[in-house]
Amino acid sequence: MRIDLNADLGEGYGAFTMGDDNALLDIVTSANVACGFHGGDPAIMVATTRAAKARGVAVGAHPGFADLRGFGRRVIRATPGEIEADIAYQIGALQACAALAGHRVTHVKAHGALANLSNAEDDVARAIARAVRGVDRGLLVVVMPGLAAERAAEAAGLGIVREIYADRAYAEDGQLAPRSQVGAVITDATQVAARTRSMVEEGALITPSGRRIPVAIDTVCVHGDDPHAVAIARSVRSGLEEAGWTLAPFTA
Repeated sequence: MRIDLNADLGEGYGAFTMGDDNALLDIVTSANVACGFHGGDPAIMVATTRAAKARGVAVGAHPGFADLRGFGRRVIRATPGEIEADIAYQIGALQACAALAGHRVTHVKAHGALANLSNAEDDVARAIARAVRGVDRGLLVVVMPGLAAERAAEAAGLGIVREIYADRAYAEDGQLAPRSQVGAVITDATQVAARTRSMVEEGALITPSGRRIPVAIDTVCVHGDDPHAVAIARSVRSGLEEAGWTLAPFTA
Protein backbone atom coordinates (compact mmCIF):
# COMPACT_ATOMS: atom_id res chain seq x y z
CA MET A 1 0.00 0.00 0.00
CA ARG A 2 1.48 3.32 -1.14
CA ILE A 3 0.33 6.87 -0.67
CA ASP A 4 1.80 10.32 -1.18
CA LEU A 5 2.03 13.09 1.42
CA ASN A 6 2.21 16.62 0.04
CA ALA A 7 2.53 20.17 1.32
CA ASP A 8 2.19 23.62 -0.22
CA LEU A 9 5.62 25.21 0.04
CA GLY A 10 7.73 28.12 -1.18
CA GLU A 11 5.03 30.59 -0.15
CA GLY A 12 7.25 33.30 1.29
CA TYR A 13 8.16 36.40 -0.69
CA GLY A 14 11.42 38.34 -0.70
CA ALA A 15 12.50 38.84 2.91
CA PHE A 16 9.24 37.40 4.24
CA THR A 17 9.12 33.72 5.16
CA MET A 18 6.12 31.44 5.40
CA GLY A 19 6.29 28.16 7.31
CA ASP A 20 9.27 25.84 7.79
CA ASP A 21 9.84 24.43 4.32
CA ASN A 22 13.09 22.63 5.12
CA ALA A 23 11.54 20.74 8.01
CA LEU A 24 8.51 19.79 5.92
CA LEU A 25 10.70 18.60 3.04
CA ASP A 26 12.17 16.04 5.43
CA ILE A 27 8.66 14.62 5.97
CA VAL A 28 6.59 14.96 2.79
CA THR A 29 7.05 13.13 -0.50
CA SER A 30 5.68 15.82 -2.84
CA ALA A 31 5.77 19.63 -2.70
CA ASN A 32 3.47 22.10 -4.43
CA VAL A 33 5.57 25.21 -5.00
CA ALA A 34 4.08 28.71 -5.18
CA CYS A 35 4.74 30.34 -8.54
CA GLY A 36 4.92 34.04 -7.68
CA PHE A 37 1.27 35.10 -7.83
CA HIS A 38 -0.02 34.37 -4.31
CA GLY A 39 3.45 33.78 -2.84
CA GLY A 40 6.94 32.83 -3.88
CA ASP A 41 9.49 34.55 -6.09
CA PRO A 42 12.19 33.28 -8.48
CA ALA A 43 14.86 32.85 -5.79
CA ILE A 44 12.45 31.00 -3.51
CA MET A 45 11.28 28.77 -6.37
CA VAL A 46 14.86 27.80 -7.23
CA ALA A 47 15.80 27.22 -3.57
CA THR A 48 12.68 25.17 -2.84
CA THR A 49 13.02 22.93 -5.89
CA ARG A 50 16.73 22.45 -5.21
CA ALA A 51 16.03 21.45 -1.60
CA ALA A 52 13.26 19.11 -2.74
CA LYS A 53 15.52 17.38 -5.23
CA ALA A 54 18.17 16.83 -2.56
CA ARG A 55 15.60 14.94 -0.50
CA GLY A 56 13.96 13.00 -3.33
CA VAL A 57 10.75 15.03 -3.04
CA ALA A 58 8.69 15.54 -6.21
CA VAL A 59 7.66 19.11 -7.08
CA GLY A 60 4.61 20.58 -8.74
CA ALA A 61 3.37 24.02 -9.66
CA HIS A 62 0.95 25.66 -7.22
CA PRO A 63 -0.62 28.51 -9.22
CA GLY A 64 -3.16 30.90 -7.79
CA PHE A 65 -4.70 34.32 -8.21
CA ALA A 66 -2.34 37.31 -8.45
CA ASP A 67 -3.01 38.34 -4.86
CA LEU A 68 0.08 38.61 -2.68
CA ARG A 69 -1.72 40.76 -0.12
CA GLY A 70 -4.56 38.26 0.26
CA PHE A 71 -2.35 35.17 -0.13
CA GLY A 72 -4.50 34.00 -3.02
CA ARG A 73 -7.47 33.36 -0.77
CA ARG A 74 -9.66 36.10 -2.24
CA VAL A 75 -11.66 35.56 -5.41
CA ILE A 76 -10.46 37.69 -8.33
CA ARG A 77 -12.92 37.36 -11.17
CA ALA A 78 -11.32 36.82 -14.57
CA THR A 79 -12.31 35.41 -17.93
CA PRO A 80 -11.52 31.77 -18.69
CA GLY A 81 -8.92 32.98 -21.18
CA GLU A 82 -7.22 35.12 -18.54
CA ILE A 83 -7.20 32.24 -16.08
CA GLU A 84 -5.78 29.90 -18.71
CA ALA A 85 -2.96 32.34 -19.51
CA ASP A 86 -2.19 32.97 -15.82
CA ILE A 87 -1.93 29.26 -15.11
CA ALA A 88 0.30 28.62 -18.11
CA TYR A 89 2.54 31.53 -17.08
CA GLN A 90 2.96 30.22 -13.54
CA ILE A 91 3.65 26.64 -14.62
CA GLY A 92 6.32 27.90 -17.02
CA ALA A 93 7.92 30.01 -14.31
CA LEU A 94 8.30 27.04 -12.01
CA GLN A 95 9.52 24.80 -14.82
CA ALA A 96 12.31 27.27 -15.56
CA CYS A 97 13.29 27.61 -11.90
CA ALA A 98 13.19 23.85 -11.39
CA ALA A 99 15.38 23.34 -14.44
CA LEU A 100 17.89 25.78 -12.99
CA ALA A 101 17.87 23.70 -9.80
CA GLY A 102 18.28 20.45 -11.76
CA HIS A 103 14.79 19.22 -10.89
CA ARG A 104 11.60 18.78 -12.93
CA VAL A 105 7.96 19.70 -12.45
CA THR A 106 5.65 16.68 -12.37
CA HIS A 107 2.23 18.06 -11.44
CA VAL A 108 -0.03 21.07 -11.02
CA LYS A 109 -2.29 21.89 -8.10
CA ALA A 110 -4.35 25.08 -8.00
CA HIS A 111 -4.14 27.19 -4.85
CA GLY A 112 -6.65 28.80 -2.53
CA ALA A 113 -9.62 30.67 -3.94
CA LEU A 114 -8.75 29.60 -7.48
CA ALA A 115 -8.83 25.94 -6.45
CA ASN A 116 -12.15 26.44 -4.67
CA LEU A 117 -13.64 28.01 -7.80
CA SER A 118 -12.31 25.19 -9.96
CA ASN A 119 -14.09 22.69 -7.74
CA ALA A 120 -17.42 24.47 -8.13
CA GLU A 121 -17.37 26.14 -11.55
CA ASP A 122 -16.90 24.17 -14.75
CA ASP A 123 -15.56 27.05 -16.84
CA VAL A 124 -12.77 27.74 -14.33
CA ALA A 125 -11.95 24.04 -14.08
CA ARG A 126 -11.79 23.72 -17.86
CA ALA A 127 -9.55 26.79 -18.15
CA ILE A 128 -7.04 25.27 -15.74
CA ALA A 129 -7.13 21.93 -17.56
CA ARG A 130 -6.57 23.65 -20.92
CA ALA A 131 -3.57 25.51 -19.52
CA VAL A 132 -1.98 22.34 -18.14
CA ARG A 133 -2.58 20.42 -21.35
CA GLY A 134 -1.24 23.30 -23.45
CA VAL A 135 1.99 23.55 -21.49
CA ASP A 136 2.70 19.82 -21.00
CA ARG A 137 0.24 16.96 -21.46
CA GLY A 138 2.45 14.82 -19.23
CA LEU A 139 1.80 16.93 -16.13
CA LEU A 140 -0.51 15.37 -13.58
CA VAL A 141 -3.33 17.45 -12.06
CA VAL A 142 -3.97 17.23 -8.31
CA VAL A 143 -7.70 17.57 -7.62
CA MET A 144 -10.28 17.09 -4.92
CA PRO A 145 -12.23 13.97 -5.90
CA GLY A 146 -15.72 14.07 -7.30
CA LEU A 147 -15.82 17.78 -8.18
CA ALA A 148 -15.59 19.95 -11.31
CA ALA A 149 -11.77 20.07 -11.38
CA GLU A 150 -11.56 16.29 -11.59
CA ARG A 151 -14.15 16.14 -14.37
CA ALA A 152 -12.36 18.81 -16.41
CA ALA A 153 -8.94 17.19 -16.08
CA GLU A 154 -10.34 13.82 -17.04
CA ALA A 155 -12.15 15.29 -20.06
CA ALA A 156 -8.88 16.93 -21.15
CA GLY A 157 -7.12 13.58 -21.07
CA LEU A 158 -4.81 14.54 -18.23
CA GLY A 159 -3.50 12.27 -15.49
CA ILE A 160 -5.33 12.80 -12.21
CA VAL A 161 -4.14 12.65 -8.61
CA ARG A 162 -6.98 12.67 -6.08
CA GLU A 163 -6.26 14.53 -2.86
CA ILE A 164 -7.69 14.77 0.63
CA TYR A 165 -6.79 17.40 3.20
CA ALA A 166 -5.47 16.30 6.56
CA ASP A 167 -5.94 19.62 8.33
CA ARG A 168 -9.19 20.93 6.83
CA ALA A 169 -12.78 20.03 7.65
CA TYR A 170 -15.20 19.06 4.88
CA ALA A 171 -18.71 20.27 4.26
CA GLU A 172 -21.50 17.75 3.77
CA ASP A 173 -21.24 18.08 -0.04
CA GLY A 174 -17.56 17.11 -0.14
CA GLN A 175 -16.27 20.65 -0.58
CA LEU A 176 -13.90 22.16 1.96
CA ALA A 177 -15.60 23.98 4.82
CA PRO A 178 -15.04 27.76 4.47
CA ARG A 179 -12.09 29.02 6.48
CA SER A 180 -14.44 31.51 8.15
CA GLN A 181 -16.31 28.61 9.76
CA VAL A 182 -15.29 27.55 13.26
CA GLY A 183 -13.37 24.26 13.10
CA ALA A 184 -12.62 24.53 9.37
CA VAL A 185 -8.88 24.40 10.07
CA ILE A 186 -7.84 21.54 12.36
CA THR A 187 -4.65 22.21 14.33
CA ASP A 188 -4.43 19.33 16.82
CA ALA A 189 -1.80 16.97 15.39
CA THR A 190 -3.16 13.87 17.13
CA GLN A 191 -6.70 14.55 15.93
CA VAL A 192 -5.50 15.25 12.38
CA ALA A 193 -3.47 12.04 12.24
CA ALA A 194 -6.33 9.86 13.49
CA ARG A 195 -8.82 11.47 11.12
CA THR A 196 -6.48 11.14 8.15
CA ARG A 197 -5.76 7.50 8.88
CA SER A 198 -9.49 6.79 9.04
CA MET A 199 -10.16 8.53 5.73
CA VAL A 200 -7.32 6.72 3.95
CA GLU A 201 -8.21 3.32 5.37
CA GLU A 202 -11.93 3.74 4.60
CA GLY A 203 -11.40 5.44 1.24
CA ALA A 204 -13.81 8.19 2.20
CA LEU A 205 -14.12 11.83 3.19
CA ILE A 206 -15.43 12.19 6.73
CA THR A 207 -17.68 15.18 7.40
CA PRO A 208 -18.35 16.75 10.83
CA SER A 209 -21.65 14.85 11.02
CA GLY A 210 -19.78 11.57 10.55
CA ARG A 211 -21.01 11.07 6.99
CA ARG A 212 -18.68 9.02 4.79
CA ILE A 213 -18.33 10.09 1.14
CA PRO A 214 -16.51 7.32 -0.78
CA VAL A 215 -13.59 8.64 -2.85
CA ALA A 216 -10.34 7.44 -4.38
CA ILE A 217 -7.33 8.83 -2.49
CA ASP A 218 -3.83 9.15 -3.98
CA THR A 219 -2.32 11.85 -1.80
CA VAL A 220 -2.81 13.65 1.53
CA CYS A 221 -2.13 17.38 1.91
CA VAL A 222 -0.85 19.31 4.91
CA HIS A 223 -0.86 23.11 4.56
CA GLY A 224 2.71 24.37 4.88
CA ASP A 225 1.73 27.88 6.03
CA ASP A 226 0.07 26.67 9.24
CA PRO A 227 2.15 27.20 12.43
CA HIS A 228 1.42 23.58 13.38
CA ALA A 229 2.35 22.18 9.95
CA VAL A 230 5.54 20.35 10.90
CA ALA A 231 3.99 18.60 13.91
CA ILE A 232 0.89 17.75 11.90
CA ALA A 233 2.86 16.38 8.94
CA ARG A 234 5.07 14.30 11.21
CA SER A 235 2.06 12.90 13.05
CA VAL A 236 0.18 12.13 9.83
CA ARG A 237 3.17 10.37 8.32
CA SER A 238 3.77 8.30 11.46
CA GLY A 239 0.11 7.31 11.65
CA LEU A 240 0.01 6.16 8.04
CA GLU A 241 3.26 4.22 8.33
CA GLU A 242 2.04 2.53 11.50
CA ALA A 243 -1.05 1.47 9.55
CA GLY A 244 1.17 -0.21 6.95
CA TRP A 245 1.28 2.46 4.26
CA THR A 246 4.48 3.23 2.35
CA LEU A 247 4.97 6.95 1.75
CA ALA A 248 6.24 7.76 -1.74
CA PRO A 249 5.69 10.37 -4.46
CA PHE A 250 2.72 9.57 -6.68
CA THR A 251 5.06 10.05 -9.63
CA ALA A 252 7.47 7.33 -8.49
